[in-house]
Amino acid sequence: MSNILIISSDIARANNLSTILTFLGEPCSSVLYTSAIETLRDKIDIKAVLIDADTHELACDISEKFPHQPFVLVGDYETFEPKTNIVGAISEPITYPALTQMLHRCQEYKRSQPNTKTSVHNKTRLFRSLVGKSKQIQGVRHLIEQVAPTEANVLILGASGTGKEVIARNVHFLSNRTDSIFIPVNCGAIPGELLESELFGHEKGAFTGAISSRKGRFELAEGGTLFLDEIGDMPLQMQVKLLRVLQERTYERVGGTKPIKCNVRVIAATHRNLEIMIEDGQFREDLYYRLNVFPIDSPALCDRKEDIPLLLQELVSRLELDNSQIMFTANAMASLMEHKWAGNVRELSNLVERLMILYPNQLIDVSDLPSKYKHLDVEDYEPDYPEELLERDAINAMFGGDSSDDDNEEVNNSFDNVLSTELPVDGLNLKEYISDLEVNLITQALEQQDWVVARAAEALGMRRTTLVEKMRKYNISKD
Repeated sequence: MSNILIISSDIARANNLSTILTFLGEPCSSVLYTSAIETLRDKIDIKAVLIDADTHELACDISEKFPHQPFVLVGDYETFEPKTNIVGAISEPITYPALTQMLHRCQEYKRSQPNTKTSVHNKTRLFRSLVGKSKQIQGVRHLIEQVAPTEANVLILGASGTGKEVIARNVHFLSNRTDSIFIPVNCGAIPGELLESELFGHEKGAFTGAISSRKGRFELAEGGTLFLDEIGDMPLQMQVKLLRVLQERTYERVGGTKPIKCNVRVIAATHRNLEIMIEDGQFREDLYYRLNVFPIDSPALCDRKEDIPLLLQELVSRLELDNSQIMFTANAMASLMEHKWAGNVRELSNLVERLMILYPNQLIDVSDLPSKYKHLDVEDYEPDYPEELLERDAINAMFGGDSSDDDNEEVNNSFDNVLSTELPVDGLNLKEYISDLEVNLITQALEQQDWVVARAAEALGMRRTTLVEKMRKYNISKD
């Protein structure tokens, strides 16, 4: 497991950082300056280094020895600008938003580094929890607890994706039928001519293709709960037959004459306004009042945005993919709470699954969210890498050293070969040689791309801002 390393001569500070990181679920260890370099050389799985800010020069000296490793200064500092692999600084007392923001920067530094790539394997799990502390969801829980022990029919109303089936399953779980079966049926997904057979079953020869008798959902749910989802999409002729079952507690299979007793609790749900459908003659009023014995309104997510942090925590746990999890910075959480969530909890669940696929075991910031979920104006952080990392990557790319090669040793050898193949007998000035090579390649790229800097940067495999800095450094211009 990746660790966070604390380098500090202040024991109180080190203990405080260890406590906070442990609370966040981040494994960490601390060392003194005397053993810091040896520890950094031995460990290759360190994802962030927290180091004293009040020993700035010593911290810079250590960070320069490990350009691949991101560092964060902790403590008192006068002024600070992120530079190369020192990605940021945190003043004391340390706060959760500041710490997670710095950890996210370290994560970005490691992830965006040249010759770095991530492979992910994922699988989907189902979300079945009723989570939240808002007044709306507390009210729903109270209604469930009140109606579950009874035999009353329940009608769940709410927009798509609000978790109507979750409510129905909780009613069944808390009822006296919890040891019996729960069977869901989507009335809108079954053609009207087949819905009767699906609900009540049929006898052999009842219609063309009925080569044997078949039990319906009511018969299969005997002693348990039948959940009729999207009841508003049920045809009128089926509404009459359902009403008879609810009144008489008996039914007959299609093509049969023998009445079958029914001991099933019915829970219905719909996203439609049934009262308007009654006025338009699309839904039977008598069936409505039979189903609407105990209505429960499933609240939209936009009406209970304070539940989003808890929902995210639960969804990450439920959707845990290959033991991978994600966390959100304070800014990312605030941005998500500003979203309208037209798709409700289902949309939130889909977003969490997408982020877990893209960023397993990582911190999610506003910049990582899809554009439609970015509701905060936060400046993106772009890592600034030491020149030696960028130069090595650029030379490897130009001379056949594949930056996507998994074998780092082979990449390093290709870099060494580039330098050794042109080495004169009398030797050369390596720094001047690399500078001349870099000027030559940059000039070629600019000329090939008609001096369009963005396209030249793409051809060289570097960011546009980096190329502009190098052009200033070497005084390269079209003139």
